Amino acid sequence: MASALSERLSRLVKTMRGQARITEANVQDMLREVRMALLEADVALPVVRDFIARVKERALGTEVVGSLSPGQALVGIVQKELAATMGEGVADINLATQPPAIILMAGLQGAGKTTTTAKLAKHLIEKRKKKVLTVSADVYRPAAIEQLRTVTKQAGAEWFPSTGDQKPRDIALAALDYAKKHFFDVLLVDTAGRLAIDEALMAEISDLHATLDPIETLFVVDAMQGQDAINTAKAFKEALPLTGIVLTKLDGDSRGGAALSVRQITGAPIKFAGVSEKIDGLEVFDADRHAGRVLGMGDILALVEEVQKGVDLQAAQKLADKVKSGEGFDLNDFLAQISQMKKMGGLSGLIDKLPAEFAAKAGQADMGKAEKDVRRMEGIIHSMTPLERRKPELIKASRKRRIAAGAGVHVQEVNRMLNQFEQMQGMMKKMKGGGLMKMMKRFGGGRKGLPGMGL
Repeated sequence: MASALSERLSRLVKTMRGQARITEANVQDMLREVRMALLEADVALPVVRDFIARVKERALGTEVVGSLSPGQALVGIVQKELAATMGEGVADINLATQPPAIILMAGLQGAGKTTTTAKLAKHLIEKRKKKVLTVSADVYRPAAIEQLRTVTKQAGAEWFPSTGDQKPRDIALAALDYAKKHFFDVLLVDTAGRLAIDEALMAEISDLHATLDPIETLFVVDAMQGQDAINTAKAFKEALPLTGIVLTKLDGDSRGGAALSVRQITGAPIKFAGVSEKIDGLEVFDADRHAGRVLGMGDILALVEEVQKGVDLQAAQKLADKVKSGEGFDLNDFLAQISQMKKMGGLSGLIDKLPAEFAAKAGQADMGKAEKDVRRMEGIIHSMTPLERRKPELIKASRKRRIAAGAGVHVQEVNRMLNQFEQMQGMMKKMKGGGLMKMMKRFGGGRKGLPGMGL
C-alpha cells in the first residue's frame, strides 16, 4: 500500500504543479488515485468509501496557503485523514488497576499471537518497569505452550506452566492465583487460535474473558491478511469487548491495508505494531507517524529512536578517546562499527524508515548485495588473529591467503575489505582533533551518536 499510494500521489503533485488552486476537478483526480491505491491494498470497501468522502469534504473547503501547491495541500489532507482513520496519535496500554493487571491476547492461529505476547512482556519490563508473568491457555497445540516458554525466557519475563490436558479456565485461574501470591504487576494470557473462526473458539475465549475480567483485551491481527482481516475483526468484536489492536508483520509488503480496515471495523485503537521478528520488534503505534510512512514520507523519528537504541554511547566515547589520543583505528574498531549497524536493523532496516525519494535512491544500490558485503567483511575479520586485527599492516600475501581460506572468500575480497578499512582509517585520522564526538553529539542531541559507519 505504501509504495502504491505514494507513487500515485507523487505523480498527482507533479501534474498539478502549474495549478493555482484546489478545484473539484483536481480533487476528483486525486481521489481516484487514492481509491485505487487503497483497494489494491485490500482495504475494505466501506472503509474506502468513508475515507474518500471525508477527504473530499475537507479538500473542497481548503484554501491553499503560503508556498504550498494544490498537490501538496491535498497530500497533507490525505495524511491527516489517514491518521484519523487509524486513530490519531498514540493509544497507550492501560495498567491502572489493582495488580496484577490482566491482559488477554486474542486472534487467529498464525497471526503471531504467542510471539507478540513475549514481545509485549519485554516492552512492559523495559519501558514500564513491570514484573510480568505469561501463561498459555492454548491446550490444543502443545507446541504453543513450549513456544511461549521459550520466547518468554528471551523476553526476561516469568512463564507459568500449563499442559494440554487442563482446561483453559483452570489454567487462567491458577496463573492468576500465582501472580497474586508472587506480586506480579502484569499477567499476559495467550489464548488458543484457530485457522478460521468457529463457535467453539469464540465460546472459549468469551468464557476466559468473563472469568478473568481483563483490563486489556488485545486483538492480534496479521497486517498482511488483507480482506480476511475484516471478517476476523467483526467476529472477535462481537465475541469480546476489545480494548486495543496489535498489528503484526507490519514490516511486510502491505504496510497499512489492515491498519485502516481493522481500526474502523472494531472501533478499538491500534496500540502496538510488530515491526520485525526480533523479540524487541514491537513499537507503540503512532497513527500520525504511520500515515507519513504510508505516504512515502518515511519515519525519521523511528530512525532516530533505532539509532539511539542501537548505539552504545560508552563504546562510542571509548572510540573517540582512542582516536583522539592517536592510538589509531584498528580492525577491532571496524568490526565494532559493523556490529552497531546490525543492532539498528542493518542497512535495509534503516533505509526502510527514510522518505520514499531517499529510499528509492538508496535502493538503486541493491541493498541485498550491500547486506551480503557487510556479512562478508565480518567473516573476513573473524578469520584474522587478534594480532592481525590490532596491526593490519602485518597482513601480507601469505596471511591474506590464509584469511581468505578461513572466511571462504577469494583473496581479492580480503584486499577490497582492507581498502575499505584504510579509507575509514583515513577518515578517523582527520577526526583526531575531537571531531568524531562533535559529529556524534550533533546527530544524537548530546545523548547518543551515530556509529562511525560513514553516517
